Amino acid sequence: PAGAPAARRVGAGCRGPPRGGARGPPPARVRPGGPGARAAPPRLAGRPAPAGTPSPLDPDLAARLRRDASGLVAAVVQQHDTGEVLMLGWMDDEALHRTLTGGRVVFWSRSRQEYWRKGDTSGHAQYVKSVALDCDGDALLVRVDQVGAACHTGTRTCFEAGGDLGAVVAERPEGAA
Repeated sequence: PAGAPAARRVGAGCRGPPRGGARGPPPARVRPGGPGARAAPPRLAGRPAPAGTPSPLDPDLAARLRRDASGLVAAVVQQHDTGEVLMLGWMDDEALHRTLTGGRVVFWSRSRQEYWRKGDTSGHAQYVKSVALDCDGDALLVRVDQVGAACHTGTRTCFEAGGDLGAVVAERPEGAA
């Protein structure tokens, strides 16, 4: 948005520097072509469709989505069997279409300006179990079977990596329904 401070993106779905210290250093980076390097997967081609371009989604679904100014919808990713919230990513209509039809989660990278399928470079894939739209149409809940770490820092979740903020914990009043 205009006037908003620019945020430095350091990883998909997470903000802030990788954590070290008691949790250990972040995973080592492997140089392309160096020892331990994997062959680079093909990039998922594409750019977000310009405004007015027909959506690849079912028209009824496309009409229900409330996108931000960049044409994106927040996608909360949750482990399907435990309910653990893993990360937050962003999808445009094409990324959502690829997720719904391909069985693997695809996001739009705001920093790289390209589509990326979770796990293609890290091996930490997300296999789709279900996708739901919230009541306002501005957020998706993507339930997955997560392989390995969901966060680029190497932790299971991006919220583990980000850390607890120390909120005051409240108790429900007795007799409250």
